[in-house]
Amino acid sequence: MTHPTLPPSPGAAPSSDVPAHAGQPEPIAQLVQFFESMSPSDAQRMDRIYAPDAWFKDPFNEVRGVRDISRIFAHMFEQVDAPRFVVTEALVQGSSVMLTWDFNFSFKPPLRAGPQCIRGCSHLRLDANGQVVFHRDYWDAAEELYEKMPVLGGLMRWLRRRASLPPL
Repeated sequence: MTHPTLPPSPGAAPSSDVPAHAGQPEPIAQLVQFFESMSPSDAQRMDRIYAPDAWFKDPFNEVRGVRDISRIFAHMFEQVDAPRFVVTEALVQGSSVMLTWDFNFSFKPPLRAGPQCIRGCSHLRLDANGQVVFHRDYWDAAEELYEKMPVLGGLMRWLRRRASLPPL
């Protein structure tokens, strides 16, 4: 199951009209462009984007160092077909950057389930050279991933219904 089309955030242009990096400072535009066009070979060149001692955390990983960050992105390319980030909004305040994104992919066999989309955001901090020193991803693994998987998805949806309040 894929997400329905959501309206853009208030004040944000739809991603099809204006790229998220339009009007952003050059280091931010380059960062967005890197994530949106990332290929398996880029996973081995993360030192272009991340500082040597950068910290990264997502729902599954917490690592320090560009080598381990590279391994996470390389693993992504091994685990799913056609992974692609689409940055929908970029907010910058000083050295802090918030990127909202859609992560589009397909499960590899045996979990074929058609195109998938995970929506999330990344909080980044850049050093004086424009390299990422802090990268924290926020997304709901239960809703955005587990509920989309065959068998496990049915159980997760059932648990969510059981835990939710009855309608008024």
